[in-house]
Amino acid sequence: MLIASGLELEAKSSITGDQSADVIFIGDHIITVDSASVDVTAVAVAGQEIIATGSAEEILKLKKSSTRVIELGENALVPGFIDAHGHMTAVAKLTEVIDLAPPPVGYVESINDIVALVESTIEQQQLAPGTWVLGFGYDDSLLKERRHPNRNDLDQASLDHPIMLTHASGHLATVNSAALKESNIDKYTKNPPGGVIRRISDTGEPNGVMEETAMGLFPRNMLTPIEDSKFENLVRQAIQRYVSYGITTIQDGGANMPDIEKLRVVAKNKPYIADVVVFPWSNYFDDNQLLSIEAESSYTDGLRLGGVKFGLDGSPQGRTAFLSEPYNEGPPGTASDYRAYPIFPAEQFNPKMAQLLERGTPTLVHANGDGAIDMLIDGVAAALKNKEISDHRTVIIHAQLMRRDQLKQTKKLGLIPSYYSAHPFFWGDWHRRSFGEERAAFISPAAETARMQIPFTIHNDAPIVPPDMMRLMWVAVNRKTRSDFVLGPDQRLTPMQALHAITLGAAYQYFEEDKKGSIT
Repeated sequence: MLIASGLELEAKSSITGDQSADVIFIGDHIITVDSASVDVTAVAVAGQEIIATGSAEEILKLKKSSTRVIELGENALVPGFIDAHGHMTAVAKLTEVIDLAPPPVGYVESINDIVALVESTIEQQQLAPGTWVLGFGYDDSLLKERRHPNRNDLDQASLDHPIMLTHASGHLATVNSAALKESNIDKYTKNPPGGVIRRISDTGEPNGVMEETAMGLFPRNMLTPIEDSKFENLVRQAIQRYVSYGITTIQDGGANMPDIEKLRVVAKNKPYIADVVVFPWSNYFDDNQLLSIEAESSYTDGLRLGGVKFGLDGSPQGRTAFLSEPYNEGPPGTASDYRAYPIFPAEQFNPKMAQLLERGTPTLVHANGDGAIDMLIDGVAAALKNKEISDHRTVIIHAQLMRRDQLKQTKKLGLIPSYYSAHPFFWGDWHRRSFGEERAAFISPAAETARMQIPFTIHNDAPIVPPDMMRLMWVAVNRKTRSDFVLGPDQRLTPMQALHAITLGAAYQYFEEDKKGSIT
């Protein structure tokens, strides 16, 4: 399969006398992703624009002596893939920390594997005592022990180095005793708003596992800015990785403002080879900071600020997604009525959401659990009460525990669900335990969304899952778990629906459907 990348899709299907093509693609498997453009067997490109599509006979009229003609044969030509949600600078940063991912992404299968990797890193890098050791990607749902590594486990790796390892979800972390001591975290430390310090039941001392905002109690975590000397190289390597998967538009959702300014400097030095859209993390913005955000409609050197991002809850795989009904199986030690919790209260979110809708600022809102989705729907509904609904395209990021009744409200309010459709494979078996069969089967209900004619997208959420778009499509179409169980067969997409969700559908999410997402 070939990807039509780096092209401004402002094409005309008709041919004028003064046109000529730099490149012509010819083949029987050109998938335009445009229902108004069918039976296309040739595409003409001049510079960065598609100038014509049609039959080979017609398009070859644009051939000149220097035109490159590419015969596709049995290959398909599709639009460049669009990353509907992810964290590009985090992908760049995490190349600097220990990779703790389980198969098929990595190799970690037990807590002993984690301890051994940390020990070997300290030894191989000859890290001085007091140096922080960071890792990312361990998954308690897949470890042999079926639990998080705790402070005692990590103390086996070192008592002299503060250690912080972030969970595969990005919503939890575990630390050792040296990290707790350096950050002055003990049994007297209260849970921060929107977070939990997990504790040893009989003493109240932290057991090392930190949920959500409790991770922010530590000065060194995966969100720490990269040193200037490394930033450009790591970012360009990350973009190259995205491009290797056929992605031509990349999201950096929830980036911090210092990193965004660095991205601008790097792009000015040399334009990026793919478009990058940034959305700053805005939970902690005051009104003046929020007012200072001006969304950009065009790219400068391959970069634009697309709007803002908020987070309302945690993750299903971390069992911190905020639900309206209790978990079937919650974290260790939680009560039978455990539903998790919001990480950002409605009384703070609602006025900010109203302000952004009034200003027309595109907004992404992380909401995994149906309780968090209720918060978003209520906030938008209140802001739009007695008003004409504008084309705001506010995005529900992840939207995994979406209920059928919420889909009706989603359509009415003009919201766009961006489903984390890689989940059925990576955590589908775990979700059956966490939520029970009925709720798990409706995880990321993309097919129902399509039937209701609601615009939607699907995404990988890199670095949580690598930005492999073909695997994302495979999961969305098959919904097979690691154990080969089909999770919610009625929510499987057709291949064309899945392709649309990462091309023209994603372009629509970005207000770029007139330029990207189709070969027309």
